[in-house]
Amino acid sequence: MRPASPEKGSIMKRMVRYKLKADRVDENERLVRAVYQELAERRPTGLRYATFKLEDGVSFVHIASHEAPDGSNLLTALPAFKAFVAGVRERCEEPPVTVGISEIGAYGFFGS
Repeated sequence: MRPASPEKGSIMKRMVRYKLKADRVDENERLVRAVYQELAERRPTGLRYATFKLEDGVSFVHIASHEAPDGSNLLTALPAFKAFVAGVRERCEEPPVTVGISEIGAYGFFGS
């Protein structure tokens, strides 16, 4: 179930988790690094994004927070991100699950 669409100018926070096929981890990490390379080059404002590999070595979590006056998602517009998501389901043993998240508290996370 997808949460309702954001209102224009609102901050969207999402978490995505998935489990890869063991032989696709390196490919996934290469594609994720390409996203961060493009982010470093473009430096979009209003976007915070982090990717974590869990200790099982095949599960990943991505956390994103973005705010754009027009409600657009700057991350999903990146060519490197489009390349990453293009084959993600084929790389996965367990497909991506996206959930909206609400911050209860944070310390030193996402610029807090």
